[in-house]
Amino acid sequence: MRAFIAIDLPVSVREALAQKQSELRASLAHLDTAKHDRVSDIRWSRPEGIHLTLKFLGEISDAQVKQVSDGLAALEIIRSFPIEVKGFGFFPGPARPRVFWTGVEAPADLAQLAGRIEDLMERLGFPREQRSFNPHLTLARFKDPRPIPSLRTLVEQQANPSLGKFEASEFFLFESKLSPHGAEYRKVERFPR
Repeated sequence: MRAFIAIDLPVSVREALAQKQSELRASLAHLDTAKHDRVSDIRWSRPEGIHLTLKFLGEISDAQVKQVSDGLAALEIIRSFPIEVKGFGFFPGPARPRVFWTGVEAPADLAQLAGRIEDLMERLGFPREQRSFNPHLTLARFKDPRPIPSLRTLVEQQANPSLGKFEASEFFLFESKLSPHGAEYRKVERFPR
């Protein structure tokens, strides 16, 4: 199965993300979108599929699912910590965007959890992520990494709004199934158990 490890979001945050996406889409539709702006090239994430990824595993066997689950269950129990969803940005940057995201502000506990998971997965044979952990929630992806000035302008006009706060006290092993309608996600196991 295609798998990843992530923190799920509460309904209130998902609703705020959906509202913000709707506002941005409506604003983009009303702006003068010249042909070079390519607003139609924006593929918006479905709010129900947005999550805070801690580690992407890729395609794994049933035996690896058990290894991963047993390893995650043995991790030191996480204490809950606050997360605030706030701000916007582009990966790798606004000049060649591939991803449009909203930021995640959290204490060092989040990075420590991601680091412990990364270390464990490396011991289990999964390649180590080469980029440093940069927590975010993906709002949209772009078919072609060229600037979209109207979206960049809208983002710059935002007053760094908070889209919600919540306490993170658990994370999940998820399965991701690709379909013609986009990825569908299923929680395989919850941690701590």
